[in-house]
Amino acid sequence: MNDSDTTRGIAILGSTGSIGTQALEVIREQKDRLHVEVLSAHRNAALLIAQALEFRPNAVVIGQRELFQEVNATLFDEGIKVYAGPEALEQVVEMEGVDMVLTALVGAAGLRPTLRAIRAGKDIALANKETLVVAGELVMAAALQAGVDIHPVDSEHSAIYQCLAGEVLNPIEKIILTASGGPFRGMNRSGLEAVTKAQALKHPNWDMGAKITIDSASMMNKGLEVIEAKWLFDLRMDQIDVVVHPQSIVHSCVQFQDGSIKAQLGLPDMKLPIQYALGYPHRLPNAFDRFSFMDYPKLTFEEPDLEAFRNLQLAFDAGNKGGNAAAVLNAANEVAVARFLADEVSFTGMTDVLEHALAAVAWQQKPDLEALIASDSEARAVAQEFKA
Repeated sequence: MNDSDTTRGIAILGSTGSIGTQALEVIREQKDRLHVEVLSAHRNAALLIAQALEFRPNAVVIGQRELFQEVNATLFDEGIKVYAGPEALEQVVEMEGVDMVLTALVGAAGLRPTLRAIRAGKDIALANKETLVVAGELVMAAALQAGVDIHPVDSEHSAIYQCLAGEVLNPIEKIILTASGGPFRGMNRSGLEAVTKAQALKHPNWDMGAKITIDSASMMNKGLEVIEAKWLFDLRMDQIDVVVHPQSIVHSCVQFQDGSIKAQLGLPDMKLPIQYALGYPHRLPNAFDRFSFMDYPKLTFEEPDLEAFRNLQLAFDAGNKGGNAAAVLNAANEVAVARFLADEVSFTGMTDVLEHALAAVAWQQKPDLEALIASDSEARAVAQEFKA
């Protein structure tokens, strides 16, 4: 952020979700540095309206077109432009007043608007890991060509990003992504078969949306983060380790070629990585709770169980295979999680859905964007039809 008197204009794609609402808490506290230009929601019209009336964006987008009249009826007289549909989401990120786009959409829906924003020269605060999982090679190439910065919002990737500050001339030997282990840490495969939806939705450390909470419980979230890290930091898969750290205080580490390790620590609060991304390169003052070693006298670490939590191994395999494999994995996982939440498959049955989709959808070594989108669609259909 420059040192001028102007504030940074933020477009929040997915403002009614967990990341979006916490981003607005940050902006509320940092209103002399940040302001809202665009808000979007898929279907939560009531919350979108309330957010717009408080933060006075230039425009809002409601994903479901049938809700346009409800939103527009309230906001039109307030001078706030209202648009509807996915095409509008791609268009508003190009607006002149937008300096940075926070992509906090759930799933692969974030890919097209993120690419559109990059091509329009907008910096990205990336909370939608699926964008890089599905099309990491294309997205990072587009960012390089456009001269756009991508600031990760996931706590783990933000930690790596922070550890790399000032280390541009020092090659990474490896990175260590930490994982809480979720609510079922220590369970074996047979124990996981009986897990209920209510149990899976109770994360021990983080307050997140339903989809990412289920992904965390199955360790698929960590698998997606591994693939995201590969692209964000230009790494080989064998340069990425995962370590289970139940206290969620060490958010991740970087090991350099001399053997030194840098780690970023803090309380498990998503507002900190959100603020770091929105305010970059400045560390903005805030009133967040502070970490104290006296409150956490024992920090522990252990290896992940790849036999019990097969999803993490599938993600490593897809990242190594490359091509469209990660896009297929991600699409099938979105369907599998939705089916689990709808009581259509069991907790371990989600993994069966993923393995079936990876076997059923033909592998492509060098897919373009349209081929990746086609693979995504095919994987969803296959995952939906599979009888777990």
